[in-house]
Amino acid sequence: MRYLEHATGNNHPENARRLQAIFSMLDQDGFSDCCLTIKPRPCTSKTLRLVHTAEYVAKIAATADLPHASMAGDTPICAASFLAARLAVGGLIQAVEQVVTGQLTNAMALVRPPGHHAEAGRAMGFCLFNNVAVAAKYARSILKLKRVLIVDWDVHHGNGTQHAFERDPSVLFFSTHQYPHYPGTGLFTEAGSGPGEGYTINLPLSRGYADAEFVAIFNRLLRPVAEEFCPQLVLVSAGFDIHAKDPLGAMRVTPAGFAAMTRILMDIAEQCCNGRLVLTLEGGYQREALKESVKAVIEQLTGKNRCQPQHIGKYARSGKVKRIVQRCTGVHKRFWRCLS
Repeated sequence: MRYLEHATGNNHPENARRLQAIFSMLDQDGFSDCCLTIKPRPCTSKTLRLVHTAEYVAKIAATADLPHASMAGDTPICAASFLAARLAVGGLIQAVEQVVTGQLTNAMALVRPPGHHAEAGRAMGFCLFNNVAVAAKYARSILKLKRVLIVDWDVHHGNGTQHAFERDPSVLFFSTHQYPHYPGTGLFTEAGSGPGEGYTINLPLSRGYADAEFVAIFNRLLRPVAEEFCPQLVLVSAGFDIHAKDPLGAMRVTPAGFAAMTRILMDIAEQCCNGRLVLTLEGGYQREALKESVKAVIEQLTGKNRCQPQHIGKYARSGKVKRIVQRCTGVHKRFWRCLS
């Protein structure tokens, strides 16, 4: 498995044991009977340039001759990393293609390295290429979709994804993230610019938000805006570092919360785009929490389980939800009828 060959060191939070834990869970829990495995193809340099500069792609390609290097203080790479990163983007794109063409209803790309921090010409935050941004650009330019929704529930703000689309009204970017936290972006007032103003929705959350609050926020803000936007594809930067046990975050989400958020997104996709939903793995650094949370998501996607988000959302702490809804509405009510 080429994704495992991206060697960052066993002491690095984003290491190969993350995927090994997930693959072991999938084998042990019998998901092979209800899941189709897609063999990834490496993304081409031309496709990478939909988001990244030619100079940056060449810079990462040149590392294939180096046993070890560092693209940023937190982003070590090895000779195998360039291929792994191209496969991460390529695997997600293949999942998107199969969902858009109706071969699959939904999909989850279990890939590494992650991507949502990668900028057009810069690696950061464990990320080399911006997997979800390239996939969204591909869906727009090659698959000719008119509207794509990207939801990012990682504990860290997806700065690279936001910057790729902040002037683009065809891609709606909706992010929940801990703030203040790395990378320091994602304020309420970062709402896009020019023709893309209003199509970036940031919800910076203080520490301690749990299952019920995430469900309530998704229902109060994401669901109505998404239905008004009416995407033809829903993409998710699925970071599992909002789990209560994750060492890099301070949120309190459990597998039940991830299942509920997935169910809400499935409902949105079903209403807007025939169920077209594709998730891609971002963060999540406590291996037991990661595998149990991914399991909860896949159980929803495959129909092995069906949660009822409303039963979770009713326990939301009203003060935490009200503050976020009011701040978001104050910024975005002039862009979205459903918030006015």
